[in-house]
Amino acid sequence: MAGFMKKIVIVGGGTAGWLTASIIAAHHKSNLLEITLIESSEIPTIGVGEGTWPTMKNTLQDIGLKESDVFKKCHAAFKQGGKFVEWVHGNGDFYYHPFTVPLGYGRIDLAPYVNNIEDYAVESNFQHHLCEAGLAPRTFAEGEYQGPCNYAYHLDAGELGVMLKEHCIKTLNVKHIVDTMKNTTLSNDGNIESISLNNHGNINADLFVDCTGSSSLLLGKALGVPFKHFDDILFNDRAIAMQVPYENDDDPVATHTIATAQNSGWIWDIGLTNRRGIGHVYSSKFMTDEEAESNLRAYIGKPAEGLTARKISYQPGHRDKFWEKNCIAVGMAAGFVEPLEATAIMLVEISARYIAENFPADNHIMPIVAKRFNKQMDYRWSRILDFLKLHYMLTKRPEPYWQAHCDPKTIPESLKEDLEIWKFKGPTISDFQGANELFPAASYQYVLYGMGFKPDFTQQAYLYQQHQQAERLIQRNEQLTEQMLQTLQPHRVFINQWLASTT
Repeated sequence: MAGFMKKIVIVGGGTAGWLTASIIAAHHKSNLLEITLIESSEIPTIGVGEGTWPTMKNTLQDIGLKESDVFKKCHAAFKQGGKFVEWVHGNGDFYYHPFTVPLGYGRIDLAPYVNNIEDYAVESNFQHHLCEAGLAPRTFAEGEYQGPCNYAYHLDAGELGVMLKEHCIKTLNVKHIVDTMKNTTLSNDGNIESISLNNHGNINADLFVDCTGSSSLLLGKALGVPFKHFDDILFNDRAIAMQVPYENDDDPVATHTIATAQNSGWIWDIGLTNRRGIGHVYSSKFMTDEEAESNLRAYIGKPAEGLTARKISYQPGHRDKFWEKNCIAVGMAAGFVEPLEATAIMLVEISARYIAENFPADNHIMPIVAKRFNKQMDYRWSRILDFLKLHYMLTKRPEPYWQAHCDPKTIPESLKEDLEIWKFKGPTISDFQGANELFPAASYQYVLYGMGFKPDFTQQAYLYQQHQQAERLIQRNEQLTEQMLQTLQPHRVFINQWLASTT
C-alpha cells in the first residue's frame, strides 16, 4: 500500500554514515524528513581513506562547512592530483594525473601536437610543475573553495567523521543513537520493517541506509544480496598502513598523492599538515604480509622505527545490487576495490546525493528509484574498474604481478574496446558524455599518455591541422606556469598563513 515517506535510518557512522547524513539533511533543509543515525561504540571505523576527489569541494560547501574549519579540524591539505612513480618501467619514471583539465580542453585536443606523448601533462597543464614545486593551488586573493587550479583534499578521515557528526547533530537536525544492532525484522513483502537495538528496542523507518562497512549487515546479511568479486581484474586485497610524523614542524607538505609502484603492489604517501599517511596496497597472491611491511619500512626509512603497522584485508568487489527493497548500501557496505584514485569517498558522495535528490515521496515509487540507482551504479562501478585497470595494464615492468595485469583475460571488454578506438585518436570528450561518468576524458588522457600509450594520429592526419592554435596554447601554458611559479606560495606556508587569518 502506498504511503508517504518521511523517515530515514542510517546504520553505521564513520565517514560514510555521517557524510551521507550531512548530504541528505542539508538538501532537504526541513524537519519533514526525519533522519536518524545509529552507530555502535564497539565498532572502530577503518579511517585510512585520507584522499578525496574534487567533488568534495562542492560537497563540503553544499552541506554548509567553512573550508578553513575543515583544514583546522581535519589537519587537511590540498590535493592537486596524483603522482605515479615507477609505474611504467620501474626505473625512476613518473607522470602526473593533475585535477585541472588541459588548456584548450573541449576546443582542441593537444595530444596530436605535443613532442613527446609522455610529457602530455607537462605541455598541456601547469599543475605538474606546481606539484613538483610544492605550491598551494591558489593565492590569498581567491576565497574559500576558489582558485585557478582544480583540487581535492588530503584529510584525517576520522576527524572528518567527528566534524560531520557535530555538524549533523547541531546544525542539520540529525538524530543520533549510540547502540548496537541485534537483529533485523523483515515484513511479508521482504522489506526491512525494523531493526532491534540492545538498549533502544525496535527502530522503524521508511528507508534504511546500510553504512555498516564490509560486513553489510542490512543489504548483505539481512536481505541476502550477494557479493560480486573482481579479484580477477584488480588483484590487490591487502593494505598495511602507518601514520608517520614529520621530522620537523615546518617540513614541506606534498600537494598531491604520491603512488609509488613496488614489486607486487604500490605505496601511497599522503601528506596532512600534522603527519603523513603511508600505506602499501598489495595482492596476497603475489606477496606476503611480511614482505609488504618490509617494503613499507624501506620506503619510509628511519621515521618508521618504533611505529606499528596496521594491517587491513578486503575483498575487491561490490554487491550485486546497491538498493534492494527499502535498503540502500553506501560506502564499503556497497563495495570497495582499492584506494587508487580515491574513489571510495567519492562514491559515498554520489550515492548520498542520489538519495537526497531522488528520495521517493511515496513508497510505491521506491522500486523505480531503486532500479534507476542500481543501473547507474552498475555503470559507475564498471567505469571505475576500467579506469583503475588502465593504470596497471600498460606497464612495462617485468615482475609477475605487473605482467599478470597485462594478461588480456584480466582486462574488461569495455576497456579493450576503448583502447581499440584510442589506438587512432586517443580519449576525447565525446567518449565521456554520459551524466554518470566519474572520470572525464582528461583523466584518461593523463593516465594513458603518462603510461606511454601513443595513438597513431597519422592515420587521420587531416583532422589535426590546428598547429598554430596548438602551439599558442602550449606557449600560453608555459607563460601560466611561470606566472604561477612566481606568485603561488609553498603549500604549508600558505595553509599556515591562511588559517592564521581566519577565525
